[in-house]
Amino acid sequence: TAAEKLKKELVTEGDGLYADTYEEGRYIYRGGTPNNYITFNEENAGWRILSVEADGTIKIIRDKSIGEKAFDSKGYRDKTSNGAGGTYCAGSSYGCNAWAKNDNFVNGSLTGTVLKDAELNTYLNNDYYNGLTEAAKEQITTGTFKTGPVTYNDTNLGNTVTIENNTTWNGNIALATASEYVRTSNNSACTSVNAYWHTSSCYNNGSTHNWLMKIMNSNKYNWLLSPIIGDLSNSSNVFYVYYSGLLNDYLASNTAPGVAPVLYLKSDIQLSGEGTAANPYIIK
Repeated sequence: TAAEKLKKELVTEGDGLYADTYEEGRYIYRGGTPNNYITFNEENAGWRILSVEADGTIKIIRDKSIGEKAFDSKGYRDKTSNGAGGTYCAGSSYGCNAWAKNDNFVNGSLTGTVLKDAELNTYLNNDYYNGLTEAAKEQITTGTFKTGPVTYNDTNLGNTVTIENNTTWNGNIALATASEYVRTSNNSACTSVNAYWHTSSCYNNGSTHNWLMKIMNSNKYNWLLSPIIGDLSNSSNVFYVYYSGLLNDYLASNTAPGVAPVLYLKSDIQLSGEGTAANPYIIK
């Protein structure tokens, strides 16, 4: 299987596939230039393998943005939607930062119902999904995406992962999380959300040790999946990656030029190729 093939190339230093320190049985590509290119949806070397999951599925991310999108436009779910978004989303006038419907979404001191999926969620899992080739649709499997809100000042990445994992959504397509953005770095000084928020050496020219940064900052700024718990809890702000590679937050209603879809490939696929840009992995 693809998972077996990829795990034969495990590394403990440099660029490549590492055992994930924070989730047992999971493996993640780290470093500036790992060989994790894959052809998907007839896009030659147009995607990158993010991780090999514990169940053998392969998590991939598109190498370029699909275009400018708001996470959640004004009036779609927020207080100007006349209650369409639920009680949690009604606390914001600038879109809502919850990714999916939830009977009791918790973000710090804020709790409430979320009655509609985020606008970007709906777009990715309808219009964008429907535009994939039939072969690509057959290769995708429904995956569990971690959608819990996290704080920018957390210096313990394990804690960040735990909080993200407390809220999940099952579906076809979503985005990378704040902790995944940090975990793709192999710089030992840059192992927390706080570091990518406050430590300039982690994000200025940081792509030399973080391949995901190259995708995320190629379009000025790029949405992540994680809502933010700020100093004052709110229901509007979402993590994004600024053009320098800096982690920051952005109002859900703003239009970001960076949207890199993330999805899971089935565990029974097989791969050929070497994972380089010139000879990417091909799904057999």
